[in-house]
Amino acid sequence: MSGLPERIASRLRLPLIVAPMLNVSGVELVTAACGAGAIGAFPAANPGSAAELDRWLSEIEQAAAAADNPAPHCPNLIVRDPRLAEHLEVVVAHRVEMVIASVGSPAPLVEPLHDVGALVFADVATLEHARKAVATGVDGLVLLTAGAGGQTGWMNPFAFTRAVRSTFDGPIVLAGGISDGHALRAALDLGADLAYMGTRFIASQESLADRVYKEMLVESSLDDVVLTEAFTGLPANMLAPSIRAAGLDPEALDESVTPAGAAELYGARAASAGPRRWTDIFSAGHSVSGVERIEPAAEIIERTRAEYLSPRSSSPAC
Repeated sequence: MSGLPERIASRLRLPLIVAPMLNVSGVELVTAACGAGAIGAFPAANPGSAAELDRWLSEIEQAAAAADNPAPHCPNLIVRDPRLAEHLEVVVAHRVEMVIASVGSPAPLVEPLHDVGALVFADVATLEHARKAVATGVDGLVLLTAGAGGQTGWMNPFAFTRAVRSTFDGPIVLAGGISDGHALRAALDLGADLAYMGTRFIASQESLADRVYKEMLVESSLDDVVLTEAFTGLPANMLAPSIRAAGLDPEALDESVTPAGAAELYGARAASAGPRRWTDIFSAGHSVSGVERIEPAAEIIERTRAEYLSPRSSSPAC
């Protein structure tokens, strides 16, 4: 993990970020991840209001103060969220150590976050996105590849990581298809410093996902993941069983819809009475086949660490 500052790397038992997931990542999941030695991330949109975000961060900080050398927590700021300015103000006030910027240019976030010593990571899906993000002064990149759940990339993770590493020497996070410690070690061998793991943690006991969603993940396989633009206007990996349960045909979706049109049809504030994305239509990444049971986040992390450190992995341990 040479690309990470020592103040971050020294507190990790595993080079892993428990990915920020809409309507899934909450205080319990973040604190469980951090306490077990992985970075816990969450979308700033999940708490709702700025006041609630402030409360979440205070609770996470209190849990960290009571833990033994916990890993950092990491809010995810969604740049195109109309509440961005409010969220940024709260995150700056709490002087967080790390922030992930997604869905838009990180440019307006870099200076205020650097002023309080925060590392800024940007989600990118192409080499051009990566170049533009680096030009804004971000510290690290999150590479969204074809296997990521929810909003996803479309590039091969091996080729994408190699290409970015050839021109960027800052911290790289590989997102997409990481389901165990062996895949995590492979990500580092490719040149990444950290990896996202999201789908397995949707089925953790601490996640905000409802029981139906968690059980569907356990029952689903890679063949149940559908890449579609129908629900967001952007490429997203969704679960076919949830699409069918909502009365829709996964093979007859409108792939021409715009982001605005998708929001009108399936967004949280949609006027229609149809299904809602993220709450009725569930997302999952290619790693869904690795979800075998509903279990505590700490157990997922410990098993992943054992795999990461197993004899099959010959590189130095984290």
